[in-house]
Amino acid sequence: MARGRTPIKDQQAEATLFQRRAVLSYVLMLLVFGVLLARFGELMILRHSEYAARSERNRVKLQPLPPARGLILDRNGEILADNRLAYRLELVPERTPDLKATLDELSAVIAFDEDERKRFLELVAARRRFQSLPLKLRLSDEEVARFALERYRFPGVDVVPYLTRFYPQGELFAHVVGYVGRIDPADLGELDAKRYAGTTHVGKTGIERYYESQLHGEVGYEKVETNAEGRVLRVLERSPPRAGDNVYLAIDANLQRATVAAMTDQAGAAVAIDPQTGEVLAFVSVPSFDANLFVNGISQANYTALLNAPGRPLFNRALQGGYEPGSTLKPFMALAGLELGVRSADYTIFSTGVFQIPGQEITFRDWKRGGHGRIDVVESLAQSVNSFYYQLALDLGIDRMHAYLSRFGFGAPTGIDLYGESAGILPSREWKRARFNQPWYPGETVIAGIRLGYNRATLLQLAGATATLAADGRHYRPRLVHALRSSFDQPPKPLPAELIDPALVQNPAHLKLVQRGLEAVLNSPTGTARAVAQGASYRMAGKTGTAQRVSRNRDSETQRTLREGQRNQALFVGYAPTEAPRIAIAVVVEQGGSGSQAAAPVARRIFDAWLGGAGNGESGTENREAAEPADSPEPQAASDEDEGRADAESGTGNREAGDPADPEAPEEPQAATGEGTENRESVAP
Repeated sequence: MARGRTPIKDQQAEATLFQRRAVLSYVLMLLVFGVLLARFGELMILRHSEYAARSERNRVKLQPLPPARGLILDRNGEILADNRLAYRLELVPERTPDLKATLDELSAVIAFDEDERKRFLELVAARRRFQSLPLKLRLSDEEVARFALERYRFPGVDVVPYLTRFYPQGELFAHVVGYVGRIDPADLGELDAKRYAGTTHVGKTGIERYYESQLHGEVGYEKVETNAEGRVLRVLERSPPRAGDNVYLAIDANLQRATVAAMTDQAGAAVAIDPQTGEVLAFVSVPSFDANLFVNGISQANYTALLNAPGRPLFNRALQGGYEPGSTLKPFMALAGLELGVRSADYTIFSTGVFQIPGQEITFRDWKRGGHGRIDVVESLAQSVNSFYYQLALDLGIDRMHAYLSRFGFGAPTGIDLYGESAGILPSREWKRARFNQPWYPGETVIAGIRLGYNRATLLQLAGATATLAADGRHYRPRLVHALRSSFDQPPKPLPAELIDPALVQNPAHLKLVQRGLEAVLNSPTGTARAVAQGASYRMAGKTGTAQRVSRNRDSETQRTLREGQRNQALFVGYAPTEAPRIAIAVVVEQGGSGSQAAAPVARRIFDAWLGGAGNGESGTENREAAEPADSPEPQAASDEDEGRADAESGTGNREAGDPADPEAPEEPQAATGEGTENRESVAP
């Protein structure tokens, strides 16, 4: 049977398959074109305004115009913080395809260190990528020229002019004016992003930080047209920035220089206040540092050198230093006794040189061997008689002492217009219980009468309290800023004085008695600092103090043979002229040895600089250039007070039983606190 023939090709079937595929392709093409047409319609009709705006933003950009920072000046208009023209290198991250490669290539044109690179990358992570961020500040003319030749290679990178902060006085005002620094990620969380758009620096310390809102000003904006490369073609609209306010300090720059010169490179601090307003006339902490080092970022090497430098130049002694006030607190103790009715104007004691708590064996001494004899309130201050205040402290008790002295501002920040102020320590029963979980002992009350033991006061507290005495009991809050000026066509607007208490002293006669005692310190034949006032054309009042660093019971060396860091801290508080005080002062010299030897002569030179030949303390311009007039006394040899302390070293009792917690403890006379004695509870504090 013959087989059938199998067709090799079915043309009909192939034609049918082709037709089906062609139809499917046409349908798919129609669907694709339909989708495209629908999308085009959405973009061109439904969302036209949105995408037109986006296109416009690609062509037109809004650029922030940072304001010029306000100047800081002294009371006479001398510039303390200025703005100078400089150039910086900026980069827009979103316009830089490969950020790492760009930075590497840029470093071959303009050198920048790892710290600058790190700060820039931190800003990139913290800010939006379309923002222009500073990479390197304060370019030199050579760097600007070199980059201009290579500009085409770096899209999104440009040189931008700006105003940089400059401190023409260098170290003189570093602890007052402070400094600005580059905005870091920590700052970004606290600052208003809109207000600080385009701004690279912010106040870090001092007046720069405290008055940041006034100094910064208000940002402006420019609407500009750009090309595809982002370069500005023309300015379409402009809203100018408003410069920050100029800040005028109450400080007199000439007095500040005289105060630094008076310190003669000794570590310490001095604060001078106008008693009638509370304005700070001088604010010095030495050693100091150059604030310009911090403006554009201090190197790690320079920062380490400052941290390890002798005298701790970064430490603001006037604002944060806490010192045993010692005898400088005796005027306030005397006033407390008079005001609270524990002492009368005619009260006297007989000083034998030794004081003892009734019922206890521990003894406390006067600085003068054999005592001072019959002493009243005035002479207790003139001769700095410790036994007068030992008994007064027991009669007052620690509770009333704490309550009264706190009214003068001890134990709390003064509220000066600076951040970081120390509160000091004004001890009480509650404070000791909270700090050490221990009761208060009668012996501690005794030494608190001459402000030893746990007591710590700041120079600001001492100066402010002394100014209150000079102002007949009117208590003003210390203030550094005198006036603000918002524009050049307006005069500076003075800030009002803040009167905390118009009559802190209830009985003027009590205050007059204490003031007589302070005058006697410098003008009486028995005064402990009488040599310092010799030759002055005005009459001054004050009180010396000496805070001991090393216990004489444990170390018999004299001040002249003690190693550096072990010599006594010297203090002085005072005011002048006594008939109408215009300046009140607190001074500490950390290695001075004694208040009459070291601190009081410094105060005399400051008084002379402010009140000297012309006797005019208003303008701050006349005879204040010299830190010390020709007739100013040189530091004297040890006074009777100082010699007496040395002679009395053997007169202490069982001191080790009553040492305060601070191992560098008491000032002036060495005395036991009474802590640890058998009869410690037998005498009410």
